[in-house]
Amino acid sequence: MSSRVGVETVMDALLKVEGLKKYFPVKRGILGRGNEVIRAVDGVQFEIRRGETFGLVGESGCGKSTTGRLILRLIDPTEGKIWFRNQDITPMSRRAMRPLRKALQIIFQDPYSSLNPRMTVKDIIGEGLNREETIRPKEREERIRDVMQKVGLRPEHFGRYPHEFSGGQRQRIGIARAIILNPELVVADEPLSALDVSIQAQVINLLEKLKEDLRLSYLFISHDLSVVEHISDRIGVMYLGKIVELALRDSLYDSPKHPYTIALLSAVPVPRVGSRKERILLKGDLPSPINPPQGCRFHNRCNRAMEICSQSEPDWKEIQEEHYTACHLY
Repeated sequence: MSSRVGVETVMDALLKVEGLKKYFPVKRGILGRGNEVIRAVDGVQFEIRRGETFGLVGESGCGKSTTGRLILRLIDPTEGKIWFRNQDITPMSRRAMRPLRKALQIIFQDPYSSLNPRMTVKDIIGEGLNREETIRPKEREERIRDVMQKVGLRPEHFGRYPHEFSGGQRQRIGIARAIILNPELVVADEPLSALDVSIQAQVINLLEKLKEDLRLSYLFISHDLSVVEHISDRIGVMYLGKIVELALRDSLYDSPKHPYTIALLSAVPVPRVGSRKERILLKGDLPSPINPPQGCRFHNRCNRAMEICSQSEPDWKEIQEEHYTACHLY
């Protein structure tokens, strides 16, 4: 289990997002005309504190990965603010963002497609060092070997190509590439979903060790609540472009509030000791982000929906200490 965030870090937000939105235009017809948009991220707000792992969970298509790419400024937001180190990075150009790229890194979901098959491991991991004009070739090689040892790779293999490694080893290469520049925040975008279950625990333990050794902060994106429980300090539950519940890990798993969170937890194969195992089946399909339901976006699938749920959007409330939700039940 990950350690609880210390008191000294509680008010020390490394990154904060406010009202973050990303709408993608939908082109229809031969001429590509149309005014419809996909509301991939629609008013998200949360913060990531120094030294913590913030888990972001939800069904496929809810906007988790888009949120991660917005934070890294790999794509531009439609609306909202992104603060990093108390600096608004939202309006920054790609050129202005360059000095911050070292501090903001990503681990991709697929360890097969995210590595260039024509580059050696040495070149893949050391690619980020190419912009450091003052680094000497010998020092560059030493740093690559050192980071390979940190992630559990044999340094003598740095002349090999990605196809010569297993999926778990390839993901370790991706992790090494992310940490070689000593970042402050790493976005881990579904880093375990393409790996065998037997390898997933090893990668989680590696990420935890690197977090402690290098004083990293993580945004850990996943659809698997059982995985997120083992690595996260705080967790945000996302549904159709919005965060519907946010809480400390133990508070979320011991006392979930939003009906969507409760339904997700009921599907976890191995529930917590003493927790209810009654499975809650969500009715209907996930609505389209092009035309989301009015009011609460979850009301048409919710087993506790009331009349007001289809009429007005619920407010974001703190219902317990550091436990927030957007639901008309509270």
